[in-house]
Amino acid sequence: MSAENCDAPLSVSLRNVLNSIQCIRDRVRDGESNESDGAFNLSNFWDTLNQAVKAVSQEATKLSLAFSRPPLPSVQDGEKLSESILKSVLTLSAVYYWLPKSQGVTLRRQVRDATVEVLEGVLQLLEVILSSPLHSLTQEQLTSTGGVWSACDQFPQLPKENKEALLVVLSSQTGVVKDAVEEMEQALSEVQDPFNDVLDDDPDEGNPRGNQDMYWSEKDRQVIGPCQGLTKAAAACLRKLTAAVKANGDSAVPQNVAQLDDLADISREISPSVDDLALCLYPPMDYSGVENNVSKLAALLKKFLEIIR
Repeated sequence: MSAENCDAPLSVSLRNVLNSIQCIRDRVRDGESNESDGAFNLSNFWDTLNQAVKAVSQEATKLSLAFSRPPLPSVQDGEKLSESILKSVLTLSAVYYWLPKSQGVTLRRQVRDATVEVLEGVLQLLEVILSSPLHSLTQEQLTSTGGVWSACDQFPQLPKENKEALLVVLSSQTGVVKDAVEEMEQALSEVQDPFNDVLDDDPDEGNPRGNQDMYWSEKDRQVIGPCQGLTKAAAACLRKLTAAVKANGDSAVPQNVAQLDDLADISREISPSVDDLALCLYPPMDYSGVENNVSKLAALLKKFLEIIR
């Protein structure tokens, strides 16, 4: 912290809080839930979690305001602010740990990621306060405070049970695969040089764009057709699964929750597999890579359909 921003006791207090929250963040990111033999009330969990998130947002705002202009907080007030932000973060992490895996690994992963984002936002705010001059509210501090608010504001939009969490995963994967299909269709519609806007001319060449390795040959285009069909099949599988989950998905019993997690796991593999195949199609085409990635994607879709069945 700069000399004009904070005296040593305040600096030590904030630095201690920052170190503590870093440890909490790491435990949340890597730790396991506290499984309980008793009944778990999902509705109560969400009510308590949202209250905890709201408290973190409020304490972060108080902290930011206290260090946005002179005079500095007294040592005693600074310690109270530090204790309050740390207490709110501890409460948030404790409530997160309530959520057992039996409610769905997919759901828990999304709640974990959102919780970590809040903690990282608070850490960034503390770092900014520790390094910024006091005499004005810097843009960086405004941005960091807004980052905490934004991370907290996403909690009401989080999926509330594992079926909804799976639909979030499917929506994301479907979007990525759809983009890959559309990019391939657009490239195929170009008569000669589909990558003119992304591949630069070689300034050392006397004939710019003369390297045919930057173009698709007729043989290449014959290979692309079936690959395009396979990527469309991947997109269709994701759409059909989404419709099936919306109509028949159930998070009421553990067996069904586990099945939803299996579907989420296999769904996450599809878009990377489609991307790997698409990359091999760029000129100069990697025929060996295409063959390998076509086999992988076809096997993945077969496994995907077996799990759905």
